[in-house]
Amino acid sequence: MLEREAPKNPPLVTLTDVAKHFGAVAALKDVNLAIRAGECVGLVGHNGAGKSTLVSIINGSLRASEGRVEFPLSAADDALAAGVRSVFQELSLCPNLSLAENLRIAHTGMRGWGWRRRAGTEISQSLDALFPSHGIAAGALIETLSIAQRQMVEVAIRFAPLGGKPQLVILDEPTSSLDAGIANQLLDAVRRFCARGGAVIFISHMLGEIFRVADRILVMKDGRIVADEPADHFTRQGLVDFMGHVAAEPETLQTESRRELGEIVISQGGLQARRGEIVGLSGLAGHGQAEALATLYLDATSAWRNPGNPPMVFVAGDRKRDGILPLWSILNNMSLSLLSATARWGLVDQVSERRIGDEWKRRIGIRTESLSNPILSLSGGNQQKALFARALVSRAPIVVMDDPMRGVDVGTKQDVYALIRAEAAKGRTFLWYSTETEEVCQCDRVYVYRDGAISAALSGDELTEARILEASFEMQESSA
Repeated sequence: MLEREAPKNPPLVTLTDVAKHFGAVAALKDVNLAIRAGECVGLVGHNGAGKSTLVSIINGSLRASEGRVEFPLSAADDALAAGVRSVFQELSLCPNLSLAENLRIAHTGMRGWGWRRRAGTEISQSLDALFPSHGIAAGALIETLSIAQRQMVEVAIRFAPLGGKPQLVILDEPTSSLDAGIANQLLDAVRRFCARGGAVIFISHMLGEIFRVADRILVMKDGRIVADEPADHFTRQGLVDFMGHVAAEPETLQTESRRELGEIVISQGGLQARRGEIVGLSGLAGHGQAEALATLYLDATSAWRNPGNPPMVFVAGDRKRDGILPLWSILNNMSLSLLSATARWGLVDQVSERRIGDEWKRRIGIRTESLSNPILSLSGGNQQKALFARALVSRAPIVVMDDPMRGVDVGTKQDVYALIRAEAAKGRTFLWYSTETEEVCQCDRVYVYRDGAISAALSGDELTEARILEASFEMQESSA
């Protein structure tokens, strides 16, 4: 790793003795921080450590309970005027509007005759600069795009001029839905932006990305910054230790002695899975993996009559669209999959529901004082934990997972891997689409998708990152 000298430029934003309280809960405590022009600051910590609260204070969407937030370089009174932009893990696009119309919402000064044409030009130029060969039309409706394309659009809107040059861009898990190739394009763009004098706060649970782009790394734990050092002063294990979770090398999903697999329980569209098998789906994002899982799941679960125990259960990666019920409590979101199995005379067994909820809160480490709190009171990663608990608490023999590790911290990933191994050993089957190649390499077998079809089925010694990447591109090359 190349050493990078820390920038000596003046600070764009400073935080002095900042704290944030939500009732009796202290989300931030005694934060002192300066972000300077020309630097990329990596921000890491487990789900619920205070990262999202910190950047919400910086961008002005939350007001600090104590302390000061100032913008010395611009002398602006607020974050927007100082050129602060944010891309959050929960995307904010309006699905029934086009790319150009969504950019217009972020840029209220764009008005008058021909604003759609100007907005279309601006968003297209931003996409071209960040993601060459993106293939997204400015007039396309957001609802017609894949989740990876939506994430690209959200990032492009925040980097667009919008009537003024962005000075500080906050990126919260910006690559969580992107495949490796597109993610690399974004990381390169971040470095170029900082080299031109911009600043970036980069939040990611993918530590390799942090080391690649960050000049400085901040580690948060329990609402405090517990480490603030140049990136080359850290190792991966050192970061994990600072976050408070002891995890050496990533655990593998497979045990030393390969599990005994049962009969074939899935055979559809060229995809097969046996009882007790962990099957991965890989390839470039948007090439049919999510559609294959959706078709399989809907075909198996669309019966008019409730079968009692469902044949399959689904863990959504796009939790906002496909996962959480935002008006319900954490407990109600978790227990949804077992209500029919535990109900008595058509009534919810609340004692059983609470007991099971408390057990899974402990097992999967959901950070909340009460499961009666609204699901939206949780951080994004903790919301994802609740969706995992909903799936694993059910009695469904097959678990379908659509890129479920989006925004989940490294410690939680290890815990979930252990749960998956234990459930597979009991005979449960997992179908797992992931944009993280390292993750799918831990499965028993992997189907690689290209242009909506399976281009390779890999297992054993063939199951390597190099073979997955080769299969992801080979159909494109053969047709060139």
